[in-house]
Amino acid sequence: MEALRAFGEQTFASLRIRNYRLYLFGLNLSHIGDWMQTVALGWLVLDLTGSGVALGTVMALRFAPILALGLFVGGIIDRSEKRTLLFITQSSFGFFALMLGTLVYTGLIEMWMIYLLALLFGSIDAFDKPTRQTFVHETVGRDNLRNAVSLNSTSVNLARVVGPLFAGALIPTIGLALCFFLKAGSVVGILTLLARMKPTNFHKEESIVDEERNLLSGVRYAMSVPLIRSVLITMAAIGTLAYEFQVSLPLLARSTFGGGAADYAALLSAMGAGSVAGGLFAASRGKVSAYEFVLSAILFGSCILVTALLPTLSLAIVGMVFVGFFSITLSSTGNTMVQLESAPHMRGRVMALWMMAIFGSTLIGAPLIGWIGEHIGGRWALGVGGIAAIVAGSFAAWRMLERSELLSIPAFIMIRRDEVAVEEDAKV
Repeated sequence: MEALRAFGEQTFASLRIRNYRLYLFGLNLSHIGDWMQTVALGWLVLDLTGSGVALGTVMALRFAPILALGLFVGGIIDRSEKRTLLFITQSSFGFFALMLGTLVYTGLIEMWMIYLLALLFGSIDAFDKPTRQTFVHETVGRDNLRNAVSLNSTSVNLARVVGPLFAGALIPTIGLALCFFLKAGSVVGILTLLARMKPTNFHKEESIVDEERNLLSGVRYAMSVPLIRSVLITMAAIGTLAYEFQVSLPLLARSTFGGGAADYAALLSAMGAGSVAGGLFAASRGKVSAYEFVLSAILFGSCILVTALLPTLSLAIVGMVFVGFFSITLSSTGNTMVQLESAPHMRGRVMALWMMAIFGSTLIGAPLIGWIGEHIGGRWALGVGGIAAIVAGSFAAWRMLERSELLSIPAFIMIRRDEVAVEEDAKV
């Protein structure tokens, strides 16, 4: 019992902080709406066009602004009040979701409207995603950052379980439009809880006066720090080809297994369930390790590859549980390492680059994965991502680990738990 209690106290340590607790609960409501909208949007595009390329194009437009605006928004975030930015971005998400739901309900929706709204969603997301990441640091401080980032990811993926299940039940019975309306309603929850936070309890670090305000200052800084550079390059490769599940999974469900929206939702939910388990595991660990990052990348890719080869939908659903587990340990470890290694006055710009690596790369990856899925097959659309993650993980091992340590990794036996060398003082 003592060990179980200690595990619980460590795993949920950040929930003792009131501001973070309010933020996490509000964010969870919003994310449930996000995943309902994601399933509905993917199925709407396939209903209208039946094209994997069209679906990939929508996802590319959805995430293209993160790549296009990332260098610009990072500096704004570093100099802005994070909670105010979140009020603006989340309110905008609610408005656009309401507009999309209305167009679907009235039957006026056309593909050009979806393309435009995807671009608008993405433009707001370019500000929202890095702001949310840096805001976590403000709510909990340095000591609880690993735990808070992991719980944050767990919350996102718990929503990935619940949201698609709701969407899978609603789409064939009530219709697509309700999913968008519920997304709009979910925004009210996070706005209410953001308003209840106490600004005096935020953890804001003193930083040097930032004289560098040009667009490339964040890139120069990130490339000058070896750990940040290696993590970002690794995640960019994975983000381009492996994190395209919003394209590869509906194609796998529909073209490979002949399934419907509920089957696509089941694949997403299974991944979410695995991610919740992975997030709780990551949250129970107080330190980050280069080994954990490298192994998570390689095992993440291996699980994707195995899932792509499984013969039945039921087995693929089981495979997605393992994909989700290693996905979350990979992203939470990388996120924490990058934030802790960043100087306070550059953190917003570095996290904007993090988001560009994971989500902005969808501009390239989504149409490519969509084309592969449409012309070669759903299994290949998923499997290519697995191969990319394994290669990226191997690159990370080469760049982040000593040769003697690297040679011991393939055995997966007695792997040391050396922590990554994280500078406690801000880098200039």
